[in-house]
Amino acid sequence: MFKQKRSFWPVSLLSAIMVASLLAACGDNTATTAPAATTAAATTASSTTAASAATTAASTTTGAATVAGTTAATTGTTAAATTAAAATNIKKGGSIVIGLQTEVDHLDPYQATSADTRSVLFNVFEGLVKPDKDGNLVPAVAESLPVISADAKTYTVKLRSGLKFHNGANVSAEDVKYSLDTAVGLKIAGLSNISAVEVVDPTSVKITLKAADNNFTPYLTMAIVPKDYKDQNTKPVGTGPFSFVSFTPQQSLVLKKNATYWQKDLPHLDQVTYKFFSDTNALLLGLQGGSVDVTSVDNNTSKQVGSNFKIVQANSNAVQQLNLNNSVKPFDNIKVRQALSYAIDPDEIMNTVNFGKGTRVGTPVIPGLKAYFDDSLTNAYKKDTAKAKQLLSEAGFPNGFNLTISVPSNYQVHVDTATVIVNQLKTIGVNAQISLVDFPTWLSKVYTGREYQATIISVDGSNLSPQSFLSRYVSTATNNFFNYKSAEFDALYAKAVNETDKAKQIDLFKQTQQQISKDAANIYIQDIASFVALKNGLEGYTPYPLYVFDVSTLYFKS
Repeated sequence: MFKQKRSFWPVSLLSAIMVASLLAACGDNTATTAPAATTAAATTASSTTAASAATTAASTTTGAATVAGTTAATTGTTAAATTAAAATNIKKGGSIVIGLQTEVDHLDPYQATSADTRSVLFNVFEGLVKPDKDGNLVPAVAESLPVISADAKTYTVKLRSGLKFHNGANVSAEDVKYSLDTAVGLKIAGLSNISAVEVVDPTSVKITLKAADNNFTPYLTMAIVPKDYKDQNTKPVGTGPFSFVSFTPQQSLVLKKNATYWQKDLPHLDQVTYKFFSDTNALLLGLQGGSVDVTSVDNNTSKQVGSNFKIVQANSNAVQQLNLNNSVKPFDNIKVRQALSYAIDPDEIMNTVNFGKGTRVGTPVIPGLKAYFDDSLTNAYKKDTAKAKQLLSEAGFPNGFNLTISVPSNYQVHVDTATVIVNQLKTIGVNAQISLVDFPTWLSKVYTGREYQATIISVDGSNLSPQSFLSRYVSTATNNFFNYKSAEFDALYAKAVNETDKAKQIDLFKQTQQQISKDAANIYIQDIASFVALKNGLEGYTPYPLYVFDVSTLYFKS
């Protein structure tokens, strides 16, 4: 859901994959994410803060993504794996340290809240399918993509032969049923449409939906876990390229190579240690001192890491936004929300905070979800101070008002963005002040408790589907942390979800975005550019169209 600024990096798990969104913190399909720049959660992230919550659900996708949908793919290795395998200078083995500015909030994939957590767990858990670097869905625990019935209400899946969990147990259809039933029971976003999961035989399952849905496959990225295993939050067990070794609170998480991983050429590294840092400065010192090999940094920090690192730029795949609590005065008045939309200039923010690097948006859907992203909304609210003042006056605030913007202190990119916004709002008489809070407090009071006026965070999606980014806007959504309520949106969203004609569905999802823009639910700023620092000699970094970081493809040059 929310994306925290990634310290380590990116994309969604599909990690989210396993979860859903603010960061899961954010909730469902929206993880609060933080720009990967400095590091970051569900819905929220340091740069793009995103956090996704398995229980609340959240998530996000990148600019290079092809289309969130069930794109055909072969049953072999993913494109990322194939690319890595093609390299001739791969040195097998070795270990690395990845710097993170946020500590993982849960090891259980169904409870994970932040985007960074989901991004880490992307390497431990896999769903029936998983995304590849191009945004296609490819088989993972399944040996092939699901067979969808003509009425789009039944998905039949055949499991990969010989697949084992990290504890050595064989993966069976009973495990898949248990996993999906558990996720449904936890009300993880997107899975409420499941009516029943039936074991057809030891290696096949049939998923029956309550309503037709041709675009349900992205939700099958949900983690598959051993049936009745009770220690996921202390000793997680999945099928991913790395298995759990140890977790030391406030210090580190250690993973080791899964020697029986189904992609025989992966992973390349023997061990990965995620080291937790309190803030950007501490992380920078770790980089400069040589104790960190890989991390996500902001643009400013990328200039200070030194010649021992190379910087790779990609999209964060989460939308940085000024979230407005629609149920708290004065933001319960649409004219006030619209006034702020006209007063705030995303281009100035991007140029001031990140030297113009990033992609401006006007919707909660990321540009990487190309088919569904409505680019006509990018400039729906062009800066117009006079218009903003007029709307404030009509709303009963001719002299402006006082405003507190709550910002996670560990995400410098969001703090810097807030500073620019404070100055922009002065031009219309709004006296804004910044309240810095640590991320755990932000999650508990702002995201979960909804005790705030406005907050800046990046929100991602848990998978490559429009629902992953838009479901949190439904009036009754548990991860609707901005308390947006619109009968018009709810009706459009329900119609879009139930539409089986792809072209009509795309149009309806764009209409939902237009309704959000019309209502000025929040102020959408940008898909923040993500900068990943890689120690010289370390290769194989693979950007995804989701807020996930695939460690399996990393290797040292021989």
